[in-house]
Amino acid sequence: MGREIHHPNTKRNGTTMIFKETSLQGAFIIEPEILTDERGAFARIFCQKEFEKHRLNPNISQCSISLNIKKYTLRGMHFQKEPHAEDKLVRCSRGSIYDVIVDLRPNSSTFLQWTAIEITMENKKMVYVPKGFAHGFQTLTDNAEVIYQMSQFYYPGHSGGFRWDDPSFNIEWPAEPIVISPKDQIFPDFTS
Repeated sequence: MGREIHHPNTKRNGTTMIFKETSLQGAFIIEPEILTDERGAFARIFCQKEFEKHRLNPNISQCSISLNIKKYTLRGMHFQKEPHAEDKLVRCSRGSIYDVIVDLRPNSSTFLQWTAIEITMENKKMVYVPKGFAHGFQTLTDNAEVIYQMSQFYYPGHSGGFRWDDPSFNIEWPAEPIVISPKDQIFPDFTS
């Protein structure tokens, strides 16, 4: 799916993270290196120095949790506009999700392209979503729990979105949504 980046002198001992750039410029899948022993497991899921080494924004202003009761709940497609655009780190701490990101940066070589990543409690993958991207997900299990770390505070007046089934993108979702908020249902199609 992308290129793996890690430092050859880094010891593999449960304290490193593996960064794989997706097909979308600047968006990464981040996987913890997991150390297991008789007690269980240990892994680092965030490190300011690692983010800086990979030229990713390490600043966190807010963390949020999304609890989703039913399988095939859909949330998206959301973004925050300048001057309050945000970088986002997304992980699934319970259950599994189909996570979708769309590059909305006009000057990007991957402008208007999308990719999807399955994130589960078991695979422990995270997605780094850069500023200028839209983000959404569909749950693949009941009781899915999603954790977000954002680089910017939430400003309701600067939030935006477009329809999850906008024909301009033809995002391939796993299933027709069972639950979707009224706000997400009435988002307009994307206009650049």
